[in-house]
Amino acid sequence: MAERGRPSFRLAGLGVLVALLCLWELASRTGYVYEVYFPPITRIAGTFLRILLDGTLVQHMLATLGRFGRGYLLAAALAVSAGLVLGYWRLLFTFFEPLIEFMRPMPSPAIIPIAILLFGIGDEMKIFVTLYACSWPILLNTIDGVRSIDRTLFNTALTFGLGRWELIRKVVIPAASPQIVTGLRISLAIALILVTTAEMVVSNDGLGFFILDEQRSFRIAEMYAGIFTLALLGYTLNRVFLALDARVMGWHRGLTKKEIL
Repeated sequence: MAERGRPSFRLAGLGVLVALLCLWELASRTGYVYEVYFPPITRIAGTFLRILLDGTLVQHMLATLGRFGRGYLLAAALAVSAGLVLGYWRLLFTFFEPLIEFMRPMPSPAIIPIAILLFGIGDEMKIFVTLYACSWPILLNTIDGVRSIDRTLFNTALTFGLGRWELIRKVVIPAASPQIVTGLRISLAIALILVTTAEMVVSNDGLGFFILDEQRSFRIAEMYAGIFTLALLGYTLNRVFLALDARVMGWHRGLTKKEIL
């Protein structure tokens, strides 16, 4: 029953978004809000199409996606690996826990000045900031996923003669994968936020640079077009991730449904 009602709720949510955009258009056209700061949605849409077709938006979007992809994939590889090790060897986690708890609460934008000192103002700085910000949700979710595995699974695997690395590959990773995937999804949005922030601080291309440059030049419609592009990009990345998650992790959902039934 809940599955049948889901499309109608999605359409209702889409209707709310359309209504808000129509309200924006009406308020701007009638002068209820200051048109200079809130241009009509139709004008923003026209501007979006113009800068998309002339290649301006594509150029900046590709620059952002390149930095986003490298930072996110590096964070995924390093944080998942470290999380598996720290989650499996508890003494090692106990040793590193003070360092993790000291660095984790630090707001990620605060390390941008340090990143500039270490890497300059090129892509390396932006990739490092993205890597740093993304690592924590992935690392902590991976550690928690490994530590929450029933010890009986470990004992049974060892009884069947599995070696330590084989145990991690065949037991630990599959059992912890739902929480690893949760960390990866959380970090997806964080990566986009941080790469955009870094581009706003120091860059000569990318969506973050484009949005701030248009705002400073008082090209407000172009600025909103850049902001909406970021929103569409974030939505698309999330939908792609969910589609991959459904394909790769379908076995886990099947097991969960059977347990509930």
